[in-house]
Amino acid sequence: MKKRSKGWLLSLLFCAISYGQNTYEIKGEIIDAISKTTLSGAHIHINNQNTITDSKGTFFIQNLSQGSYKITVVYLGYHPYERTIQLSKNKHLKIHLNQKETSLNEVIVEGANGKIKTRKDTYTKQSISKDFLQENRGNSLMQTLEKVAGISTINIGASQSKPVIRGLGFNRVVVVQNGIKHEAQQWGIDHGLEIDQHDVQHVEIIKGASSLLYGSDAIAGVVNIKPNKLLKPNTLNGEVNLKTQSNNNLYAGSIGINQRYTNWYYRTRVTYQDYGDYKVPTDKIYYENYIFNLHNNQLRNTAGIEQNGSFGLGYISDKFLTETYISSVYAKNGFFANAHGLEVRLSKIDYDSDNRDIDLPYHNVRHFKATNNSTLFFDNHKMMFELGYQHNKREEYSEPSAHGYMPKPTNTKEREFIKSTYSLNAKDVFKPFNTHKTTLGLNFEHQNNSIGGWGFLIPKYTRFTIGGFIHDTFNLSEKLFAQVGVRYDYGRINTKPYFEWFLSPVLGSTQQEYRQRSKKRGLTYGSFSTSLGISYLTKKSTYKINLGKSFRMPLANELASDGVNYHMYRYEKGNIDLSPEESYQIDTEVDFNWSKVSLNISPFINYFTNFIYLNPTSKYYETLQIYEYTQSKVLRYGGEFSIRYRPTKNLLVTGSVEYVKSRQLSGVKKNFTLPFSPPLSSLISVNYTANKFWVFSQSKFFADFRITDAQNEIVPPEKPTNDYTKLDLGISATLPFFNKNAIDILVKLNNTLNTKIFNHTSFYRLIEVPEPGRNLSITLNYKF
Repeated sequence: MKKRSKGWLLSLLFCAISYGQNTYEIKGEIIDAISKTTLSGAHIHINNQNTITDSKGTFFIQNLSQGSYKITVVYLGYHPYERTIQLSKNKHLKIHLNQKETSLNEVIVEGANGKIKTRKDTYTKQSISKDFLQENRGNSLMQTLEKVAGISTINIGASQSKPVIRGLGFNRVVVVQNGIKHEAQQWGIDHGLEIDQHDVQHVEIIKGASSLLYGSDAIAGVVNIKPNKLLKPNTLNGEVNLKTQSNNNLYAGSIGINQRYTNWYYRTRVTYQDYGDYKVPTDKIYYENYIFNLHNNQLRNTAGIEQNGSFGLGYISDKFLTETYISSVYAKNGFFANAHGLEVRLSKIDYDSDNRDIDLPYHNVRHFKATNNSTLFFDNHKMMFELGYQHNKREEYSEPSAHGYMPKPTNTKEREFIKSTYSLNAKDVFKPFNTHKTTLGLNFEHQNNSIGGWGFLIPKYTRFTIGGFIHDTFNLSEKLFAQVGVRYDYGRINTKPYFEWFLSPVLGSTQQEYRQRSKKRGLTYGSFSTSLGISYLTKKSTYKINLGKSFRMPLANELASDGVNYHMYRYEKGNIDLSPEESYQIDTEVDFNWSKVSLNISPFINYFTNFIYLNPTSKYYETLQIYEYTQSKVLRYGGEFSIRYRPTKNLLVTGSVEYVKSRQLSGVKKNFTLPFSPPLSSLISVNYTANKFWVFSQSKFFADFRITDAQNEIVPPEKPTNDYTKLDLGISATLPFFNKNAIDILVKLNNTLNTKIFNHTSFYRLIEVPEPGRNLSITLNYKF
């Protein structure tokens, strides 16, 4: 019996030893193929066993017998990894995952991966989140972005503005929405940006020469409005936004709905706002030896309305993504009644009878946009196609009056600008080698511009541009990344002849003629753009340098304008012999991140060989000074400095300084700066977050203090502007509502001390009109 028991024990011991000798384990690390950083939270499947990587990106599976095993690794934002191995001993694996380069993942995947991608990029780039946009909501999209260092605006009244990046604006800054360049009347100083800011969730700002990727007009930078985030399958959400403010008695509302089924989805939004004349902290305006008294401190005839609507329909699958987006933006805005050529001082209109009516002069703007974005996904290629059609119609109305030989017109339509734009972008993103990501791109755009009304400024014209580029991103080492690219653009502008509708005497003769103001001309342009950049990453710091060469085609107004611009009280004359602008720029950026403090320094230097600008001359036309477009060499330099300090979890202090210095090196204005050059400015912001306050589940208190230096660097006849300080205060809070929803409340008091401010980049600053006075705004946002 004992011998039999010993036999069983020996058999069990032998089986245990045999089993122990024939079981194995697999250890491994999951690593980003480009950055070489480990990935925590990756899912690993080996036969029927599952595990995830720990905080160090490692995993461990044991008790595996000898044989064949299929390993699958899944991680959000990366291509799945599959591999079959033969297991006859313990193994240690290093698995490299490649990021999915798809539009879907660029929208959905945020956080660490997005930050790593931004750090690798050699351009000076800043991402603006939806939270930032909601907390800093102004009267226009660009006013909302004014807190971003290096960004300023040319404001036209209370609700219109256009972007300025490091002192350059107009057609030197490209605004992109859903991949298509926004085409309106951006050449005009009094023309705003027709985009519904409530329909914007994510903005990317690129500071510096970006012609390589976005075409010739991106010589100063890009405001890239990214596609809105896609919902998870079979979900529905929406929001209702209501706003009112005291300064101009504004009331506004916007409602948006998004729904996604399994593959199909849609989004729609409607926005409306109505406002009256806005108030300024003065009761008198002094201009051209005239004194304009203001009733109740209101800048008369600056009221307006806006009506916006949009709808998007899309389809998504593993290999295909497409969305068609349609939007319509309408605005009717009055111009300050004493600004339009000063004739209004003789008008019989009672501008002070109602602060909400819109009298002459005013304008109507309608912007219709239809775009389609489609992406095809292949094993090693992502092909993107972006199609767009835009129709922009701007009508300017003013009281008819006789000027020179022009008799009094029979109607009030002074000018009409109509632009139709057809766009096509095609890109192929692929990886020819393991460490390279290459993009081949083609951009096409055709414009047809027509005019109307009894006033002439620019002729009818057509504009055709086509450009192709190649851009490559690659890693030189685990910490060193490079980007290089080259592009060629070809463009053609055809101006149309124009004759005045009234007779004028022929100089030195008794005869009269219909004076010709523009001729039929065809002009072609072509140039290369190049870019070379390097970024170096450490655990807590990033170093970037980018060298770029860009160019910009002259615009029709720069080439062929020949008329009175009453908004600017001058006669503008183009120059058909202008050459394209060429710009050489060096952008650098240094970024440090510690546990409580982060610093960012981004200096730049920029040289134009032939900068185009409007130069005042000593000649006059009907008592109006003649301005002529000319060119000169220009050197620009400056940059931004920002700091973030979080001493406690709930307290955040940020500060920024921005500076631009411009100098003309040749031409009739040698040693002068450029028009609309922003002065030295700094912003200090304090934010305190309370997790729970009274009945609110979360609340935030914030204060913004802006200090702006005087601007004495001007181009005559510009006038200097004084220094100023401005204080803005605000509170945001979340009020719990039924069904687990909430109402976000934002209360802001802008220009708290009612300071009299002259913004050097404001349109009305030219006629000595200060910025709006104290303004209390209340915004309610309900999400469902």
